[in-house]
Parts: sequence; structure tokens; C-alpha cells
Amino acid sequence: MPNYDYDLFVIGAGSGGVRAGRLAAMTGARVAVAEEHRVGGTCVIRGCVPKKFMVYASEFSNQVKTARGFGWTVPEPTFDWKTFLTAKDIEIARLSGIYVTNLHKAGADLVHGRAVLKDAHTVEILGEHAKTVMAEKILIATGGRPTVPQDLPGIEHAITSDEAFHLGALPESILIVGGGYIAVEFAGIFAGLGSKVTLLYRGPNILRGFDDDVRAHLAGELERRGITVVLGCEHDRLEKTAAGVVSHLNNGMSFTTDQVLFATGRAPYVGGLGLETAGVALNDSGAIKVDDFSKTNVDNIWAVGDVTDRINLTPVAIREGAAFAETEFKGNPTSFDHDHVATAVFSQPPIGTVGMGEAEARKAFGKVDVYRAIFRPMKMTFYGGEERSLMKLLVNPATDQVVGVHIVGPDAPEMIQMAAIAVKMGVTKAQWDSTCAVHPTAAEELVTMREKYAPAELG
Repeated sequence: MPNYDYDLFVIGAGSGGVRAGRLAAMTGARVAVAEEHRVGGTCVIRGCVPKKFMVYASEFSNQVKTARGFGWTVPEPTFDWKTFLTAKDIEIARLSGIYVTNLHKAGADLVHGRAVLKDAHTVEILGEHAKTVMAEKILIATGGRPTVPQDLPGIEHAITSDEAFHLGALPESILIVGGGYIAVEFAGIFAGLGSKVTLLYRGPNILRGFDDDVRAHLAGELERRGITVVLGCEHDRLEKTAAGVVSHLNNGMSFTTDQVLFATGRAPYVGGLGLETAGVALNDSGAIKVDDFSKTNVDNIWAVGDVTDRINLTPVAIREGAAFAETEFKGNPTSFDHDHVATAVFSQPPIGTVGMGEAEARKAFGKVDVYRAIFRPMKMTFYGGEERSLMKLLVNPATDQVVGVHIVGPDAPEMIQMAAIAVKMGVTKAQWDSTCAVHPTAAEELVTMREKYAPAELG
């Protein structure tokens, strides 16, 4: 029997790795968690948490307009980027410290350094405190990293979301490349903080994979807020000039901006981990291939979170990590159910969605009942604001089951969390309709939509 140093060695101290390591350690297992950067991972250090702080900061400019519409006399506001960054960094350090404290309280060892697999049980720690340890079980939770087109001439003049959190000055103008979560969120952030924003995406519309009404609605609302949305084209090259960074596009257009931010996707962080040496297989997308219990093809190695490229959301990584610990250290076989996972996009206006989009539902069921409402929120109508909200329900007519809920508008992320419970439990439209509305709220639209929406092309 090998003399292992640890019962579990976790590579990566992000949300999934920390949750798994902490829960395993609380059973009395000998656990170590290795991290080559700061504890907390993408979400806490360079992702959803600091980005949400930036969203909050950027929303105040629109709230000033609203306040004036309600009779408040508000002097012209100014924003200090460096003051915000300092406050943001202090809070991120505090949150990272909580992760460290929780690991220590659980009895886990925190190892600072890059961990590389030498075989299925052996891990080499690189860095100032280099050493080699052996573990009975290994969990890989290294997340993902931003990707940029390395073959694009001038790509060195662009930044990614990682650098966007630490810019020395707020850019007067910025071109953001991409159409996913990160791109549309940063578009709203920089526009709200006062930058002139151009959003560039090579596809026909932003937010690929979302319901088409949601995509079209958000694109219109972004433009309503002064963001220039350019679709169906991409870069030929980038050029650095005295005036800024020039984006030369393949449709003949060009833009000169202070910054160019590429938010064109993230890739599983698998390079240099020694996966080949340990025999860990990757899938066709380059992510670690796992089964329903997050186990790889190597019997004693597991992986959770974005490095597996299943659903790349922090709460999913946490649940996958918890399910791993429950299975392997509490003797209770548990797999996380990836169906009906709600998600939010903190664009401006924000999005909340759970279940199928309309196109997906039609492919699955042949027919689908659509209930849709587009309206100005009550707050907007008072002072003549033009922002519109969208709410949409999709129902399988054969079972009356609600299979999709999509919201674009104020508080959409808060509403979708509650809606997700009902959808997860298989609520029917009749049950949904039996719920009395809360008035006056935007959310009451969700339970008062009775007339089916039938665009002309569908009859």
C-alpha cells in the first residue's frame, strides 16, 4: 500500500476546488489545495465578483438621470476610476482571505505554487517552495483562461478581461470584440462609466445560444444606451498609432479607440499540468473528459468546473465540487444535474434565463406555445424613459409544462432564481397561472400573460 502524503490533492483554488477540498477535509481526510495565483480563482479575483462591482459602479450614471426625472436636483456627477479600483482591490483581497481562512479552518493545507502531475498519484510543486507529494486522489479544478486569436496581426495591442480590471486609466473610447456574457457586460460597464463603446461581433447577433428574442432585444437596448453594435465582421489587423489602437475590419471599416478588449471566449486551462504524463484524456474541445461523477478516464483523478467545459458557471463548479466530496469522502454517490440551470447576464439591462430557447423548444417538441410581453417598466414611464423590458414563457403544449423562462430588464437575475425553482420542479402553465400577481411589480407580468404570442410567419 503506497504511503500517500494526502488523501486528496486539489489543483486549483477557485470556487469548485475550494469547495471540494474544504468539504473533504471536514470529513477528516488529509487534503491539500494548490494555487499558482491568488486564492479564489477566476470568479473572485478576475471574474464575476469584481465585474459585478464594476456593473454597480457603472449603473449610477443612469440612476442619476432617473433621479432627476423623479424631481431630484442632482449636480453633474464625476467618476474617479482610481478610487474605485482601490476600493475594489481591497474588497477582492478580503474575499480571497475568506477563502484561505475557510480552507485552514477545515484542516486543509494551502500550497502556493504551480502543481504538475508526474504520474497518476504524484504531484510536483514548482516555485519558491518546490517539493513533490503523493496523493491517493487528485482533483483538477484549474478553470479557464481568456483566449485571443494569436495569428491576428497586432494582437499584442489588445487586452483581455483579465487586464480590464487593472487599467491605469478609464479609456475615453474602447472597442470590445465578442458577443457573449463578458463582452456585453463590459460594454455596459464602460458605457455607464462614460467611455464611448463599440461592440464588435462576427456573428449575426450577440449572445449566441440564447433565445433569439432575448438576443435581439438586448442588442436594441445596448444601442439605445449609446453603444455602437457592429455585427457580421471581424478584424483584419490591429495597428498602434499616436491616436490610439486602430481596428481594421474585414468589411473595410476601421475604428480608432484608446483600448481594444478581446472577449472572444475562454479555454480550459490544461496546458502544462502534466495531463499527458498522468494519462488524463481530453475531449474534442480540449477540456478534461469526465463522467457524470466528474471522474476522468484515470481511476483516481477527477475534474470539476470550467476545465471540464460543461456549464461554465461558478455555482455549477461549486455544486460539482460538493458532489465529488459527497461521493468520494462521505460514501454518498452524488452527481450534479446539469439540466435547467438558470443563468444571468449582468448586461445593462440585465438578463435572466432558464430552460430552453424558442428555437430549441421547437426542435424538441415540434410545437411550442409562446407567451411574450414587451413593456416599459413603471419607473421608466413616470419620467419618459425609453428602456423596454422583455418577458417570455415557453410551454410544451403536449404536457402544459413550462420549458423556458426568459427575462430582460431590471432585476431579471433576481427574478430568474425564483422562476428556476418552478421550472426545475416541472411546473405547468396552469399551475404558473394559478399564482396570484404581486402588484405593482414588473414580475407580475410573468403570471399574467394569458394570450399566446403568434408572429405572422408562424400563423
